Amino acid sequence: QRTSQPRARDRETIRAPLSIPARALGMSSSSAAASVPGATPADALRRNRIISSKLYFDVPGSKAPVVYSTAYDIAFLGIEKMHPFDSSKWGRICRFLTKEGHLEKTRVVEPLEASKEDLLVVHTEAYLNSLRSSFRVAAIVEVPPLTLMPNWLVQQRLLYPFRKQVGGSILSAKLALERGWAINVGGGFHHCSAEEGGGFCAYADISLSIQFAFVRLDISRVMIIDLDAHQGNGHEKDFANDGRVYILDMYNAGIYPFDHAAKRYIDQKVELVVSWILQAVDHIFLHLIQI
Repeated sequence: QRTSQPRARDRETIRAPLSIPARALGMSSSSAAASVPGATPADALRRNRIISSKLYFDVPGSKAPVVYSTAYDIAFLGIEKMHPFDSSKWGRICRFLTKEGHLEKTRVVEPLEASKEDLLVVHTEAYLNSLRSSFRVAAIVEVPPLTLMPNWLVQQRLLYPFRKQVGGSILSAKLALERGWAINVGGGFHHCSAEEGGGFCAYADISLSIQFAFVRLDISRVMIIDLDAHQGNGHEKDFANDGRVYILDMYNAGIYPFDHAAKRYIDQKVELVVSWILQAVDHIFLHLIQI
C-alpha cells in the first residue's frame, strides 16, 4: 500500500539557517553561533556545541570511507541474546568483507565516542539523565534482566558501544560529502528521538548526523530513506516541523512501533503488509542464527 500525503506542518514558514563553519569565517564559536539571524539562545547553544565537537576529524586518503570499531559489538554475559536484534552483526560484517577481499582491515576508519555535549545537540538533559537508570535502559533495549545490573556496567557494556556508533554515523556524513559515499557499519537507531528511546535504540544518531551536517557541512536539505522493516518513528518526530528534511519510509505496517502520531510526519509513506506467518518464521530464523 503506497500512500503520500502532506505532512502535518507548514513547509512555507520554515527557513534553513546559514550553515558556514566558524573557522571558515575566522570567527570564534560563540560569535558564529550568535551571528545566525533569528537564532534563539537554544539554537545558539546547539550550534556552539556542534562547532566545538571533535567528532568531525580529517580522515587520510589512504582510508576507505567505511567507519567501524570493534567497540560496536555488544557482549553482555549473553543477556543480549534475549533480544532478537543481533548485537554482534557489525563485527561479522567487517570480518566477512575482509575475508572476501572487499575491505582491508587497516583502511577502516575508527570513530570517536559521542560525548555528552555532542548528544545534547539533540537530546534533552532529562533524557540523558534517565539513562543512568538501568531500569530505563532495560525498557529501551527490551531486555528486562538489565534492570538488575549496576548502571556503571550497563554504561560500559551497552551504552558505550551505542555512543561509538553515534560518533560513526556523524563522521560518515562528513566522509560521504568528501568522498561521494560512506558507510557506518553500525548506527541507524531510527526509533530514538530527542526525548524518548525504544526498540533497541538509545541515541538518535540519525537526527544528530543531520543537525551536524546543517551546521558544519553547509547542507540546506536532507532526505532520509528508511528501508528498515520497522517504521522510523524517532527521526520522524524529531523533524516533524523541519521543512529541510524530507522523509521516505518503507516499512511493515503490521509490526512495532505502531506510532500513528509519527506517521503524520512522513513525506512519502510506503506501508507493506506481511502475514503473521512470515513474521514468525523471520523471528525464529533470527533466533537460530544467534544460537
